[in-house]
Amino acid sequence: MGMTPLQRGVGSVCVLAIGLIACAETPTYLDVATTTSVQNSGLLNDLLPPFMSESGLKVRVHAAGSGRALEMMADGIVDLVISHAPAAERRYIEQHPTTVYRKLAYNWFIVVGPEQDLAAVRSSTDIVSAFRRIATASALFVSRGDNSGTHERELELWALAGTKPAAERLIISGRGMALALRHADELSAYTLSDEATFLQLSSGLRLVMLFRGDPRLLNTYAVVHAEDNRHAAVLAAWLASGPGRDRIREYRANGQAVFTLWPDDCPGDTPEAKPCGVSRGTGS
Repeated sequence: MGMTPLQRGVGSVCVLAIGLIACAETPTYLDVATTTSVQNSGLLNDLLPPFMSESGLKVRVHAAGSGRALEMMADGIVDLVISHAPAAERRYIEQHPTTVYRKLAYNWFIVVGPEQDLAAVRSSTDIVSAFRRIATASALFVSRGDNSGTHERELELWALAGTKPAAERLIISGRGMALALRHADELSAYTLSDEATFLQLSSGLRLVMLFRGDPRLLNTYAVVHAEDNRHAAVLAAWLASGPGRDRIREYRANGQAVFTLWPDDCPGDTPEAKPCGVSRGTGS
């Protein structure tokens, strides 16, 4: 049986047995660290089985906040990172100049909270106003507090708002996005979430989407790996320009498309890059 183009060059072991040379593919493991929002959205469950089948590579997933994921790659624990933390990505590239970086897709951060919306977030004109309302209301806010891409954006938004909730109302979850959403749900609190994870879990939550659409809520996803890691390059190419690209486009969470592919004709080789022609989300 012939090998797929991805399998060629992965490597094999040949042994002499009863005068015949028998060759068997050796399992090559690719360690991937990905933001919990990618894992919790369900996207990896759709992507990895066909990739492993086509490439012959075995993928081991390490779910972590983007900051921690990049640290794991710097420490040699993982081969490739899927990240959504532009500031952390920029710092990593500055420290590791041979890094290969490419945007894959984007979606939006959203503010979710209790239906009664005591802080009147629904009435906000922009995300800075929404965060100021939460800070000055008597409501609770659950923070990821885990050096993730979502936490990075939350801190940027509090800085823009010039205020944040009092310590007793700012609850540090320190957990992934799915657990942080459940934490907020239990407390009837507000939180910042990526839209994909919220839609994947919304049927089991009382929380509702209260605000989206500000350009400062743009959430970009990138693949990051060392230039000389050929197996990581195989997965990166499969995601960015191979069959994985179609799977990202077609993926649905709770019946809705939750990732938009990075436009082919739009530069995406720096953390600061924005998708061409996109200034804001749709609706609020």
